[in-house]
Formats: sequence, C-alpha cells, structure tokens
Amino acid sequence: MTTISTEIAKEKLAALIEETAQSHEPIQIVSGSHAALLVADEDWRAIQETLYLLSIPGMRESVIEGMNTPLEACSEDLGWDLWDI
Repeated sequence: MTTISTEIAKEKLAALIEETAQSHEPIQIVSGSHAALLVADEDWRAIQETLYLLSIPGMRESVIEGMNTPLEACSEDLGWDLWDI
C-alpha cells in the first residue's frame, strides 16, 4: 500500500482518486500521528456488501458449502419460479 502525506494528497487528489479507482489499491494518507485511507467507491461498496452478507447467520457456512460443492452436484431446478416472486 502506498503511503503519502496530506501535503502530497492535496496537490494530487484528482490523480490519486483515478489511480485508486483503476488499481483497486487503497492509498494511506498520513498527517502527524493520524492516518486515513483513500479507497475507490467500487471497492468500498464491495467491502460493505461483504460485511453485510457475513453478518447474516449461517451465510458464511452456506457460501463455503457452495464453493465446495462440485458443479455436477448442483441442481438447475431452484425450487421456485421467477414469477412467484
């Protein structure tokens, strides 16, 4: 992760935002004894969605189970119809 001072961040903010959005790498901005992160909007939303999904009881286990299920063992019948929603 790149770390820069607030002075550099002020001078190059637009370029830093573009860089972060393209690289998906956060940039740490340091001022004295404090620091903050510049994170691309897309990445922040993904982090928030992941945290939300992991807050649902049993979701983590369900995802792990799905990842470990061979494709051949999966069903194309979802047990519900789109028109039932």
